[in-house]
Amino acid sequence: MRDPNPGPGTWEIQPTYLIGGQRWHRDAPGFSEAMAQAHEHHQRPRCLCRTDANGLGIDMYVARWADGYIVKRMPDTGSQHAAHCPSYEPSAELSGLGALLGNAIVEDPSTGETTLKLDFPMTKLPGRSTPPAASSTLSSVTTQGNKLSLRGLLHYLWDQAELTHWQPGYAGKRTWNTVRRHLLMAAENKLARGHALGSRLYIPEVFSIEQRNALNARRMAQWSPVITTTNQPQHLMLLIAEVKEIVPARFGYKAVVKHLPDQPFLLDEQLYRRLGRNFESVLALWGATDDLHMVIIATFGVADTGLPTIVELSLMPVTRCWLPIESGFELHLIERLVAEGRSFVKGLRYGQSESSVIASATLTDCGESTPLLYVAQPTHHEGGQSVNTDDPRMPVWRWNPSVEAMPPLPARAARTANHRSPTLEYR
Repeated sequence: MRDPNPGPGTWEIQPTYLIGGQRWHRDAPGFSEAMAQAHEHHQRPRCLCRTDANGLGIDMYVARWADGYIVKRMPDTGSQHAAHCPSYEPSAELSGLGALLGNAIVEDPSTGETTLKLDFPMTKLPGRSTPPAASSTLSSVTTQGNKLSLRGLLHYLWDQAELTHWQPGYAGKRTWNTVRRHLLMAAENKLARGHALGSRLYIPEVFSIEQRNALNARRMAQWSPVITTTNQPQHLMLLIAEVKEIVPARFGYKAVVKHLPDQPFLLDEQLYRRLGRNFESVLALWGATDDLHMVIIATFGVADTGLPTIVELSLMPVTRCWLPIESGFELHLIERLVAEGRSFVKGLRYGQSESSVIASATLTDCGESTPLLYVAQPTHHEGGQSVNTDDPRMPVWRWNPSVEAMPPLPARAARTANHRSPTLEYR
């Protein structure tokens, strides 16, 4: 589904595509022209990371991207690719994504556009009170795969931005500027409630005192279309940012986010109290662990005074490397994987409840094998820990922190000379 070009750093093997009967590497001279021709003539490129008995690879498609073209994988085919391939993705059925594909998330390969169905409003009518918000893991599961909750949308964009992927070459190079750039790229060609998602998505730029006035001018230019006068329907924006603090203000409460020191986001007492109840465990983890970032996704309106007010929100703790985690035990696993230089894809829950068992991570550095790593949570009942796959390439590793120390991790395969050095840009 995503652009298979590498994210912020990769050790993956250079992919080869079959386009119009000719083999192409992504950085070969003429590749851009070959993609344009394939798009014009509705040709399906094939990724040759795996081939059948006839030497044919896996179907891809060409989509417009900004001012050019990219080769993208067909919907829900990521697990068909080799683990070393940039198009590889664990099966959607191993996370909360499986129930959403084709329902809340509908991709059209003929246009390259993806339509998202949201379970939260992007307009607030005058006189209507704030919805039962501070979306929690409990409120998210009511969608049953038909629509995306706020948490589900954040997970989807994080996944599409490949911020769930980790390679040894990423260390020290995944900054907020990188996170922001990849999230905005992930929002391209996405439609929600009849509008381009990117037109309603605000992600703060990296703050600079020297650029303060220019930054504020760009922010207000983006917010100005939704500024609402009294008694008029209020169009809402989406915020994704790192939380600095959520505290009482002189009147009500406010959320202060990183890189936006001049503009707090207001929230009322009802929402503030729901926040404490619904996110008690992740707020406690954030407060106790200095190395964690807390990411907020929220809908907000902008009054004619210029003040932004949050309507609904959800929170997601992430590691210092911006990898999402759910608990202190999962944090321990992810930090160990990063420290040992492992390559993996972090699993996300999307709309599934905390009682559902999902893989915390899938290792991608074990050759043709892609082991699934599971961490038992206190909320899992005894039968919930039985995890089976029909694919022998996906062995299961389990850790139950309440009864054992962390077992040895599956061994990585030796890197070959075909692996590439890290790169920091999509190309």
